[in-house]
Amino acid sequence: MAIVYREDQELAERSRLSPSAAFADESEGRERSSNFDLLRTDYQRDRDKILHSKSFRRLSHKTQVFLASEGDHFRTRLTHTLEVSQIARTITRALGLNEDLTEAISLGHDLGHTPFGHTGEAALASCLARHKGIAPGSEQAAALYRHNEQSVRVVERIENGGAGLNLTVEVRDGILNHTGNLRADTCEGRIVATADRIAYVNHDIDDAIRAGILREADLPEATHRVLGGNHSARIETLVTDMVRTSAETGDIAMSPEVWDAMMELRAFLFANVYTSAPVMAEVEKATHLIGDLFDYYADHIEEVPEDYRAISEGDDLRAVTDYIAGMTDRYATATYQRLFIPHALSY
Repeated sequence: MAIVYREDQELAERSRLSPSAAFADESEGRERSSNFDLLRTDYQRDRDKILHSKSFRRLSHKTQVFLASEGDHFRTRLTHTLEVSQIARTITRALGLNEDLTEAISLGHDLGHTPFGHTGEAALASCLARHKGIAPGSEQAAALYRHNEQSVRVVERIENGGAGLNLTVEVRDGILNHTGNLRADTCEGRIVATADRIAYVNHDIDDAIRAGILREADLPEATHRVLGGNHSARIETLVTDMVRTSAETGDIAMSPEVWDAMMELRAFLFANVYTSAPVMAEVEKATHLIGDLFDYYADHIEEVPEDYRAISEGDDLRAVTDYIAGMTDRYATATYQRLFIPHALSY
């Protein structure tokens, strides 16, 4: 049985992958120099660093959409991350690109997400706006906290006692540019950005059906016609179309018809799930909880753990933001109860 060393894997990438792939031996490297690994390429090392990080483990107790859900089968931020990774790896493999880079970006893309999903993200942005004298809800306020930027801060500064994970440029670029209109430099990073949308549009529909908020028959007929009439059919259509269109165009893309159908489903979710009464009832509670925690720690900065204060460069609001953003749903809830809910005294 022969040993396959790092150099062997890098040579294999040259013969196996498309010229459009990001080759591990051409990485722009890390901020701090690091010795080469005997067995793993740089992107494989990055994947493993993320997988073993504390912030990755905490994703298992962070909300995807349904706050405080009692069912065992609703998605968490961790299961969302794993679904993104699976979809992105399938597309990457079919296009002959670098699966290790795709997996590393996928696993790290949401490390900066707050407790209570996007509700917590919006709440933190509003808190920062209030404390900085910026109008909450404005574009300037929304820019004060973005989970993709926080994900980069996690891997660059917060993890490993303030030293960060020292990831490659390509992985950090993919993490930063996975959302909105941002565009990663690598094909692999652009795949993750679209796989993220494919994953959450489809699993949020699945969870909403499980929660009784909607039925499969409620989805727009046009999307059924283009994408298919059930969860697995939709994902197969989206993935297959993306592979074919990317191969034909030489860039990472979907056909206009399929992309528009996916965006129609996304708009449907915003109108019928993300703003539905059961979800909004919990959103209001989570927003209030985050706001109270933020105000408390801003007034009692000495109670923020030293690890966060040490890397804040004297910015107390930065320390509070890092601390609360890293909380899981259950830790944030328990902290709120400890700080604000009366407890019986024992003598």
